[in-house]
Amino acid sequence: MVAHIQQLVADDFAALNRTVVAQLHSEVPLIESIGHYITEAGGKRMRPVLVLLTSNNLGYTGNDHIELATVIEFLHTATLLHDDVVDMSEMRRGRPTANTKWDNPSSVLVGDFIYSRAFELLVNIGDMAIMDVMASTTNKISEGEVLQLINQHNPQATEADYMQVIRHKTAILFAAACKSAAILAGADDTTRDNLHNFGLQVGMAFQLVDDVLDYSGSSEAMGKNVGDDLSEGKPTLPLIYVIEHGNDAEKALIESAIRTGASENTETIMDTVKKSGALEYTKAKAVECIDSALQCLDCLPENDFKNGLAAVADAALNRES
Repeated sequence: MVAHIQQLVADDFAALNRTVVAQLHSEVPLIESIGHYITEAGGKRMRPVLVLLTSNNLGYTGNDHIELATVIEFLHTATLLHDDVVDMSEMRRGRPTANTKWDNPSSVLVGDFIYSRAFELLVNIGDMAIMDVMASTTNKISEGEVLQLINQHNPQATEADYMQVIRHKTAILFAAACKSAAILAGADDTTRDNLHNFGLQVGMAFQLVDDVLDYSGSSEAMGKNVGDDLSEGKPTLPLIYVIEHGNDAEKALIESAIRTGASENTETIMDTVKKSGALEYTKAKAVECIDSALQCLDCLPENDFKNGLAAVADAALNRES
């Protein structure tokens, strides 16, 4: 996250970090160890910052936005713990994943603890409309995870299949952050819907760029291994593009990589993707999402926090990690 965006909500951001630490308290030391390990690994806190910016833009004056931002951060953290087990990932944010440092059962169970702690905080907030958003969001995230599992090693997956996965798995939590903050601030239905769509489009762009970086980024900048999605047989949009637009040899190469995971010919596959125009196509899709997102901000009051939301959209599009 760009430092000047965090600076717009500096006091709230500090309160968020304090609340995250406090709410990870448990009488079970392993829970605290894994919880602190993953939350202190240098994440950008992009999703909870959306809560803080949105609530401030709309003139919210209470304190519940701090707990709401913590809810969003905890839901994201829990999904990371579970994702790394499902994907058998070994590296995240430049460090060994929790399942690598400890083990899979510990990561799954601590992820469950963090999920349940998020819903305890929602009960404290006591707003049924927000609870409804979060219940629906966690359900959609789970569906997205299953859809991704179904599509894994499937070279027949289409662009529409891919978009459905990232909408459910990634973008929906960005949308929930913005919409729930709007509910908390007492915004009207039109504003709530616009902010939901803003978050959804930013989240879509975020994942599209992430999938570009899997072929064009560096392990050091990204904090994970370049080509991880390729090795896991995930049919991301760059691969789908090559299958749909490449020649017969390129199509066969990518289809084989998806079916088996690219343990061989990785450099050839990476080079094929880069030369095909797939990365430019995927980035262009991300630009379309951000253009749509920025239009959704037209209904908001003109202030620094609105500018901050636009800056988050820009950061999602132009990030390098």
